[in-house]
Amino acid sequence: MLKVTDAEEVRWIRFDRPEKLNALTLDDIRQGLDLVAHAPRHTRAIVFRGAGDRSFSSGVDVEQFRGLTPEGAREFISELKRFLDAVRTAPYITVCAVNGYCLGAAMELAMATDLRIAAETASFGMPEIAVGIPSVLDSALLQQHIGLTRAKEVLLTGWRYPAAELDRWGFLNAVAPGDELDATVRRFLDGTARHSTAAVAAQKRLFETWQNEPLGTSLEVSVDEFAGVFAEPETAEAVESYRARR
Repeated sequence: MLKVTDAEEVRWIRFDRPEKLNALTLDDIRQGLDLVAHAPRHTRAIVFRGAGDRSFSSGVDVEQFRGLTPEGAREFISELKRFLDAVRTAPYITVCAVNGYCLGAAMELAMATDLRIAAETASFGMPEIAVGIPSVLDSALLQQHIGLTRAKEVLLTGWRYPAAELDRWGFLNAVAPGDELDATVRRFLDGTARHSTAAVAAQKRLFETWQNEPLGTSLEVSVDEFAGVFAEPETAEAVESYRARR
C-alpha cells in the first residue's frame, strides 16, 4: 500500500506496509506509476519514503514470484519498468529518502531518482542473484553511479552495504541522522524545487539525452532545449529574479 501527501508543491509517497518491511506488490507498483504520472500540475518534487524506521522498502515481495510463468514475469517486469521510467523522466525533482533497508527494486527506484538521501542506519543491496533472477531495468544505471567494478560486485554478490559505504562510492547525495532525514530532504528541496519548472524539465530531458545519444546528437538537442525555454514566461521571470539577487 502507498500513501500520498501533497504539501507545499511536494508530493510525498510513502510505502506503507511496515509489517512486511514495505515490500512491494504488483498493485503497489501500478499505484506508484499512477501517483507519479498524475501528480498535481503545481508539483515541483516527489519524495519517496518508507513507513517506520526499519525499512524504506525491501523491494518486490518475493511471494510475487512464486509460480510465475515467463509470460507473467514479462508482464510484472514491464509494469515495474513503466513505473521506473515515469520516475526517471518525470519533469520535476525526484528524491528517495531512505530509512532502513533499501533492497532490490527499491534500490532500482533510488537509481532512477534524481537525489538519494539516506539515514545513517540505512543499508542497500541487490539480492536478486540470491533469489535466482538477474538484476534488470535501472540496475543498468548502477555502473554510472559507482563504476563498473563496484556495480559488478553489488549485482553478482547480493551483499548488503551500509549507507556510509554507498556514500563513499558516490551513490548518495547526503547521509543524515535518522531523526534529521526529512529535514535534510527539505533542505535539498529548498535548493532545487524553487527553480523554474521549465528549466528543471529541460535539464532532466537533457540528462536522458546525454545518457542515451551520441555526443553530436546531445549537443544539437542541447541547443534546442536552450532555445525552447525562452518561449516560457517563467524564464524571463527567473532571469529578472536572478538579476535582482546579484
